[in-house]
Amino acid sequence: MKLHELSPATGAVKARFRKGRGAGSGNGKTAGKGHKGQNARTGGGVRPGFEGGQLPIYRKLPKRGFKNHFATKYVNVNLEQLNQFENGAVVDLGVLLAEGVVKNEFDGLKVLGNGELTKALTVKAAAFSASAKEKIEAAGGKAEVE
Repeated sequence: MKLHELSPATGAVKARFRKGRGAGSGNGKTAGKGHKGQNARTGGGVRPGFEGGQLPIYRKLPKRGFKNHFATKYVNVNLEQLNQFENGAVVDLGVLLAEGVVKNEFDGLKVLGNGELTKALTVKAAAFSASAKEKIEAAGGKAEVE
């Protein structure tokens, strides 16, 4: 099979509906826009959320919550994910990115204590949970805060 021999499955492609092509087409004259009015005009219509001058719902509803734009956002890694590295390896954010364990850097790495660690690793991170630090040291490794 060659690229020029490919075609969509039968019935998968529907012909474009041509509006305003006479009364016999079933969508002639006003072409689905009704009679005159704002929506029939070129560039007509109202902005999203506009309710004809009535107080819109987004103004009636109370504002909720708060988002701290200055908050530190860590990329989290569990201990069980670190078992793929060799004994005695130094694991930091750069290594985890290269291996594809994490996809983003954000503001740093935080190691969480979910799962068991079977290797003695030197883990460098911005933060550790108490249980993660405990398990890393119990396995014979080091938890270093960057």
